[in-house]
Amino acid sequence: MYETWEDFFQGIEAVTNALDNDRYALEGIPTYPPPELTFKAFEYFVPSGTKIVILGQDCYHGAGQATGLAFSVSSDTRVPPSLRNILRELESDTGTQLNSGDLTHWARQGVLLLNCALTVREKAPGSHARYWRDLTDNIIKRLSQTQRNICFMLWGVHAQRKEALIDPHKGHLILRAVHPSPLAANRGGWFGNNHFSSANQFLKMNGRTPIDWSGDIL
Repeated sequence: MYETWEDFFQGIEAVTNALDNDRYALEGIPTYPPPELTFKAFEYFVPSGTKIVILGQDCYHGAGQATGLAFSVSSDTRVPPSLRNILRELESDTGTQLNSGDLTHWARQGVLLLNCALTVREKAPGSHARYWRDLTDNIIKRLSQTQRNICFMLWGVHAQRKEALIDPHKGHLILRAVHPSPLAANRGGWFGNNHFSSANQFLKMNGRTPIDWSGDIL
């Protein structure tokens, strides 16, 4: 049951129609990521392969940044401030240094890099949030109900609002932190959260292979 992500995409037609109408009304304003990358986060493993869900708020809204993986950028793209703080915390927590902001190697190991909204208009944060809310709610709810022992990292207020959707009876671990954007992180509550080491400890305790955050095993 629920061995393909398509089973989780209830209501996708309504989202598609809303996005089409949005593009028509705002002709000439780009939407990110490009359509072929919108569902990229779900291409690397089936639902039962999910070990960690990293939940962010929105896609990057600048040209050439959004890749369909929350917080990730391509290897030749300058690392955005939020991701820079993520990499700083990763190094502080685990000693791991990454040479780029491409987090594809995390996705390949069972990390679902999911945003609350899977698309955004250029330079308009949150512009598509209402279109995606029900669908991403459904993904988190069904995933937590049908799988066991997933670590949910909820970064920021928007992500933490989804906590009520996570089934408390399936052995999941919920880790909370402020959003890694400089505005939030520099006020406290981000640096020193130790989410990466805590998640791996949780995975090992439950007989699951921990994440190699460096990607060296691939």
